[in-house]
Amino acid sequence: MRKQKEPVWLAVIRIALACVFLFSGLSKIIDPVASGIQMDDYFTSFGMGFMHPFSLTLGILMNIAEFTLGFMLFFRIRVRLTTLGYLLFMIFFFLLTAWLAVAEHLEVNYGYNFGVVKDCGCFGQAITMNNMETFLKNVVLMIVTLVVFSKRKAIPDIKYTLLGQWFWALVGACIALIIQIYCLRNLPLFDFSHWKNCRNCKNIIELYLGKPEQKEVLFLYGNDIGEERLLSMDDIGNILDSEPNFYEKFFYVNRIDSVVSEAIQPEIPGFSMLDDKGKDFATIYLNKEVVYLLFMHDLDEVSNEAMKSERLKKLVVHCQSNNIDLVGITNSPLKEIEAFIKKYNITFPIYYNPIDPIKGPFIVRDAIRSNPGLITLEKGVVTGKKAWRNF
Repeated sequence: MRKQKEPVWLAVIRIALACVFLFSGLSKIIDPVASGIQMDDYFTSFGMGFMHPFSLTLGILMNIAEFTLGFMLFFRIRVRLTTLGYLLFMIFFFLLTAWLAVAEHLEVNYGYNFGVVKDCGCFGQAITMNNMETFLKNVVLMIVTLVVFSKRKAIPDIKYTLLGQWFWALVGACIALIIQIYCLRNLPLFDFSHWKNCRNCKNIIELYLGKPEQKEVLFLYGNDIGEERLLSMDDIGNILDSEPNFYEKFFYVNRIDSVVSEAIQPEIPGFSMLDDKGKDFATIYLNKEVVYLLFMHDLDEVSNEAMKSERLKKLVVHCQSNNIDLVGITNSPLKEIEAFIKKYNITFPIYYNPIDPIKGPFIVRDAIRSNPGLITLEKGVVTGKKAWRNF
C-alpha cells in the first residue's frame, strides 16, 4: 500500500497559512500586556467592562492557541483536529471583523457612535491595520482555510504516535507560554512603542510636545550720515565692550521681528505632566539633561511589591545622591495620587496626565509594559527602559 503523499500545491497553501498564524501569534506573545490591553478594548467596546480583570489572562490564552495552531499545521500534527480549530478560529474572527468594518464605516460616514476598536491587533504592535484592511485580510484567510479544511484528508499527519504528536503540540504551547511569562516579568522582546530605547529614533520632545515658533528680534540703529546697524539682543549686551561710544554715534530707529522657524505641532498630542495646581511640567522635564520617569498609568494596578521593594528605595537614593530628577507620571486623578503618595510615603513628585478613559490618548499606558516602569531620558532621547523587577 502506497503511503499517502500531500500534493505540492496543498503543501504550499498549508505552510503559508501556518506561517501567517505563527507570525501573528509570535507578534503577540512577545508583548502579552498589549494583548491584554487589546482584549480589554474589545470588552469596553462591546459594553463588557466586567470582563476587565480577565483581559490579560484571556489575551495570553488566545496567543497560545493561535501560535499552537500555526505550529501544529506547519508540522502536520493532528491535521484533522488542527484544521477544524482553524475553521472555528477564522469563522469567529471573520464575523467579528466584518462587524467592526461595517460599524466603523457607519461611524465615519453617518455619525453613528459604536465605540468600535480601530485596530484589531491581529499582528500585535508589529503591523497596524484598520478594520476594513483587517476584514479583507480575513476574507483571504477564510478562503485559504476553507481550502485546507476541505482537503484535510489529503494531508498526512507527521510520523509520530498519537502520544508523540500531542507531545509536540504541547511543545508549541509551552514555547508560547514561556515567552509570555518572560515578557510579563520583564519587558517585550521587541519594543514597538514610541518610547523605545534608541538614540537614533525620533526625539520624544518633537513627538509629543512639538516645537514652539522661533523668533529673532533685531534692533535697527542709525546715525546722521545715513549709516545703519542691525543688532541682536546678544549684540546689544556686548556692544559697549567693543564700541564704548556706540550710543553717542547711533540712535534707535526700529525693532524688527522675524520668524526663524515656524511652530511644529506635536505628532501625538495629549502628553502633559500636571501638578495639583494645573501647571504643566512636561516641557521642563523632557528637556532635562537626564531625568528618570516612573510610569504608573493606573495607580490602582501598580504592583504593591514594586512600591515596597528595596529596588525602588535604592533608585530613590541613587537619584538623590547624584542630583538626578526622579518623577512619576500617571493617568490616575489627583485624589488618587495624594492617597498613593501617603500610602507609600513617596518623596518624589507624581504628575497627572489627564485622558479620556475610552478614547485616550494612552501615552502613559503604552510607553512601557510595566506598572511601574522606568524610562531614562537624556534631552528627550530614551536611553534606558526597565521593568520594576530590573530597577
